[in-house]
Amino acid sequence: MKKLILVVVVIIIAVAGWFAYQQYNRQKATQAISDLQTVSASEGDLTATVGATGIVRSNQSALLTWLTSGSVDEVDAAVGDYVEAKQVLATLEKTSLPQNVIMAQADLVNAQKAMDDLYSNSKTAKTEAMKAISSFTKSERDAQYQLDNYTVPSNQADFDTMEALNVMEERLNEARQAFEPYRYLSSSNQTRQKLKDVLAEAQSDYDSAVKRLEYEYEVEVAKDNLAKAKEDYETWKDGPDPSDITAAEARVAAAEATLKQAWIEAPFDGTITNAKPQPGDQVAPNMEAFRLDDLSRLLMDVQVSEVDINRIRGGQDVKISFDAILDKEYHGAVIEVDPVGTSNQGVVDFTVTVELIDADEGVKPGMTAAVNIVVENLEDVLLVPNRAVRFVEGQRVVYILVDNQPSPAAITLGVSSDTMSEVLEGELQVGDLIVLNPPQEFDRNQPPPFVH
Repeated sequence: MKKLILVVVVIIIAVAGWFAYQQYNRQKATQAISDLQTVSASEGDLTATVGATGIVRSNQSALLTWLTSGSVDEVDAAVGDYVEAKQVLATLEKTSLPQNVIMAQADLVNAQKAMDDLYSNSKTAKTEAMKAISSFTKSERDAQYQLDNYTVPSNQADFDTMEALNVMEERLNEARQAFEPYRYLSSSNQTRQKLKDVLAEAQSDYDSAVKRLEYEYEVEVAKDNLAKAKEDYETWKDGPDPSDITAAEARVAAAEATLKQAWIEAPFDGTITNAKPQPGDQVAPNMEAFRLDDLSRLLMDVQVSEVDINRIRGGQDVKISFDAILDKEYHGAVIEVDPVGTSNQGVVDFTVTVELIDADEGVKPGMTAAVNIVVENLEDVLLVPNRAVRFVEGQRVVYILVDNQPSPAAITLGVSSDTMSEVLEGELQVGDLIVLNPPQEFDRNQPPPFVH
């Protein structure tokens, strides 16, 4: 009997414990439900960005150093001054300069005179060539006229000029040899007279061949002279020989470069951001003098991961904020995207250059900024808070309240921002209550555990 009573008591205690446990679970579940934070699923606009950090730099910057030694004479620029390209910023005393710099002035004068002479001489040569062309054209015309009007004897018509000369010279020699034995005989000797007539005719024929050669020679000489004059004209008609000009310009440039060591000039328009020289300072080569910055444009080079680089393109809007400038957002635009990445400890980044388009005096080169590049703007899309998204068995889900109980709804996401994501497809509907803080564990009778 006692055993039976003991069994009954144990059963009663177990049943009471079970009911107490269930009540505890119900209270716990009710408490868990009451602790859930929810938001209604809705459509809205989404701005997707890629974040990075960067340091502001000027559009162009240069450290200007002394190129020679000497004593500073004048300083014509101070920090904050705006200067133009080629403006002299500081000079050295002439008497303190090395000898080669002092002599550069004379070298420059000589080099410039040599260049001037080059152009002057080429002009004279061109004029002389034109004069020669005129003269030799007339000479060729006159020589050709004489040749054209020369009558070639019939006994030479079948020979060219040199053949006729050779033949006539041979006939003349034969006639002289035939006449020689009769040279001193009486002029009344018929044989002598006949041979003399033959000799006279041979001499006339030879003289005709020589005259023909002279005329042809004069034509050829005139043609050669005319061709040379035309060649000279072609040489000088466009001025001096380019190679001579290049050499002369090199001598001038060398003298100017040496002479410019006596001062420092601005290489581009900009603002002096650092100035060190003072009159009387002793300087040496490579000693820093000024820093010059072109502040007309402010840029930032930011590093973007290879995961995001294909979403970046020129012209995209950029939102910029500075730790040094509170409660103010600046704007910019992407102006350049490097086509080649750089690997650093196994991580590949690409340099993206951003230009600030509304910078004010508060933004200065060297400041660090947070950069958000706007890669996409969406309107009227279904949105879900990023903090509500979970992974369950490899599927992205959000938990929504169904009959006051969390229930998983599978979703497929599109573009994301820092806080929200676009829902492309899935079980989530506009108006569903999304659980922002689903608990980690539930009772077996409750929905399955959440997996983050």
